[in-house]
Amino acid sequence: MVVDLFNNLAEVIGKVEVPERIFGRKWNPDLVHQALVAQEKNSRKNLAHVKNRAEVSGGGRKPWKQKHTGRSRQGSIRSPIWVGGGVAHGPTKERDYSVKINKKMKQAATFSALSRRLKEGEIRFVDSLEIKEPKTKSVFEMLKRFSGRAPDILIIPAITNKNIYRATNNLPKVSALDPRTLNIRDILLYKQILIEKEAIPLFETTYRHAK
Repeated sequence: MVVDLFNNLAEVIGKVEVPERIFGRKWNPDLVHQALVAQEKNSRKNLAHVKNRAEVSGGGRKPWKQKHTGRSRQGSIRSPIWVGGGVAHGPTKERDYSVKINKKMKQAATFSALSRRLKEGEIRFVDSLEIKEPKTKSVFEMLKRFSGRAPDILIIPAITNKNIYRATNNLPKVSALDPRTLNIRDILLYKQILIEKEAIPLFETTYRHAK
């Protein structure tokens, strides 16, 4: 599968071959949605927690005797009906929100999303994204050539291109992603995706599970 190759001035300078297994898939919205939901749920941090009647302090004995007091029967001040007592049916940190999705499905969804975005012209392969110094201004000027004044771009550089990872840290809608850690959320989140030419071979060697 052959696509256009750009330089860092956003000019077409030739062609580059990309794996059709990854960039030539059919669009599968159901699988993509399933993978996205799984990623969002698996990254969720469960912080909400209330104490039930077994966790609150006090209440080791009956607050008053069972009969002949004129008051209702109570067994413990830790009861949920007491102020300061345990909470019934509240959220607990033991709840597990994670969703299982196997590796083949996750990779197939990633390939489907990449193929769709390439077909719609939202992925560009760049000969080199190398910058001399890890400065935000340097990478910002380069990205403006691809998307205008306010870049909204996911960069997938070669793993040896260390400077660009540091230079994008201060840009709010720009992120540099290691080609070995592709995920469905980032692929769908940004308006454009730039992939450095040297990162392409890593796709074949890293993502072998989905055929």
